[in-house]
Amino acid sequence: MLFVQFRFLIFFLLVFAVHWALRGNTARKVWLLACSHFFYACLFVGGPDSASADTFPMWTFYEKVSTGQPLPTGWWFPIVLWGSTVMDFVVGLGIGDAKTEAKRRLWLFVSLAINLGVLCLFKYANFAIDSVYTALDWFGLHTSKPVLAIFLPYGISFYTFQSMSYSIDVYRRRLEPVRSFLDLAFFISFFPQLVAGPIVRAMTFLPQVSVKRVWANVNVRACLALFFIGFVKKACISENVAPVADAFFAAPGKYDLYASFIGVAFYSIQIYCDFSGYTDMAIACSRLLGYELTVNFDFPYFARSITDFWRRWHISLSTWLRDYLYISLGGNRGTKLFTYRNLMLTMLLGGLWHGASWTFVIWGALHGLALIVHREWQRLTENAGAGFKRVMSWLAVPLTFYWIMITWVFFRSQNVFDEKTRELKESGWEIAKEVLEAIVLFQGGGTRTFTIWCLWLLLALAAVHYANYRRWLSTWWQRLPDWAFSVLLGAGFAIALFFVPTKYKAFIYFQF
Repeated sequence: MLFVQFRFLIFFLLVFAVHWALRGNTARKVWLLACSHFFYACLFVGGPDSASADTFPMWTFYEKVSTGQPLPTGWWFPIVLWGSTVMDFVVGLGIGDAKTEAKRRLWLFVSLAINLGVLCLFKYANFAIDSVYTALDWFGLHTSKPVLAIFLPYGISFYTFQSMSYSIDVYRRRLEPVRSFLDLAFFISFFPQLVAGPIVRAMTFLPQVSVKRVWANVNVRACLALFFIGFVKKACISENVAPVADAFFAAPGKYDLYASFIGVAFYSIQIYCDFSGYTDMAIACSRLLGYELTVNFDFPYFARSITDFWRRWHISLSTWLRDYLYISLGGNRGTKLFTYRNLMLTMLLGGLWHGASWTFVIWGALHGLALIVHREWQRLTENAGAGFKRVMSWLAVPLTFYWIMITWVFFRSQNVFDEKTRELKESGWEIAKEVLEAIVLFQGGGTRTFTIWCLWLLLALAAVHYANYRRWLSTWWQRLPDWAFSVLLGAGFAIALFFVPTKYKAFIYFQF
């Protein structure tokens, strides 16, 4: 069930009604836990975009079970989620009850080993095998390559990091171990953020779980407005710019320079609106149920440096990497070279977190390199004149966005289709090379182009985004009377429905 589908609305209305009708906090948590695992099972059994809009995938699952048909691929993936939950619950109690520091470290090692081991098995096993056999081919040692029949569970990267944050925080004595399995299971599997974030910390969410939610504290108007914004981002913007980006990345060498920049810019819009749209809707749904999730985006394309970008983009991941990886590696507590090593390792692993491909590793390396260069630039220009700093302040945003566009090329190039066979290519290197020749070396040799409306649409979206960035559109609707807000919201959804596609793509970050 995708947030933008009508069946999710039916599902959420039922969840919402029963949740607030229940009196006790324990009953509410049991209900939401059951609904969260139902939501997760629907996603795996039916797939994010395989079932028709008027059916629930779980019904198909039950039909297959009753008739003896083979079960759908991934029917057992929810067991992995339960296993991670049980393991970290036991680990938390073990760390809390351990009498010596050695036992505490042993329990933490168990959590890290199992969580990372499961993640590596599902996500990186075939990548590792492929890399080893490719290296052997380079040395002339040609052997047959085994391929493991492994399927990546949706959301495993997200809920694994959430589960690990609990164990690490208990070990660091920042959090008392949870004695209620229900509370921990609810924290890890809460359905709004389960499959694509934001990555919620145990320290911020578990205290909410222990206190009964109060309806009077829910800002319904703000929640509905936020959900509408997320819906428009995904259904109206991301879905409609995606065909332009897909057409360009399918054969970038056939497009001219103008089309090359439009194609990459449209993908930049697509991935931002897709991911931030999901986050907006997840936060809105969570708030309607009385729970607060982590803010994940803060207008990242208006960042003034790559450092600023990572304070604004996927904030829950960047802060997780900072607090649990970068600082654990030593942070900036050593020499400059030591600090830069930690930065690069953090971003390399952050890139690999996104996917088992060398293109993601390069994407992370480019961001790590940019972070290092930015620190050196700050040091070298610390005593520069006011005029120079003023000029650079004007160039900071466009230069940062230009670099982000370049890095998105590697992020996108892994998922491209051959124009003739329409099959997924095994490597995105050729695609990346052709795109970079156009937007970096300005050597686009193709003749195809995009119509002028693409440029006007790009400018219009930039203007609206800037107005929202300046908070010009964020307060006026709050002053409307309830009836006027209701009419406006209904009209907004009615207009938005004219722009939604007949079939949705799965959210981009479902693959992680």
